[in-house]
Amino acid sequence: MQDENGRIFREAWISGVQQHYPGEPKPGYITPWEDTPEWEREAAAAVFTQVADFIRVSNGNTSKLSREQRGQFVALCWIAQIYKHFEDPKPSYVADWPELPEWQQQTDADIFDAIEQAV
Repeated sequence: MQDENGRIFREAWISGVQQHYPGEPKPGYITPWEDTPEWEREAAAAVFTQVADFIRVSNGNTSKLSREQRGQFVALCWIAQIYKHFEDPKPSYVADWPELPEWQQQTDADIFDAIEQAV
């Protein structure tokens, strides 16, 4: 189940990058699940679980959140995973919402929506 949940997250990320990234995305941004590093698989599954739990404990009322709020929640959960897996991450890996590029904000919101649909 964890593998399946992480895969849903990763596929939503890739889809969002392909839709929102300006120009040609870095290869690492669209690496298929099978070739994704183990730490990133674990992080994807963990964030899926956090978002799914948030949706459940809110009795589905997360549908009332704005697109920005939905994306912010995904971004914040991801930042926590970065800190879990890296002792001293690059600042761009743990940037606050306003510092994230538009394409990444849109992709994070898409991820929330994909998880909501899966739950």
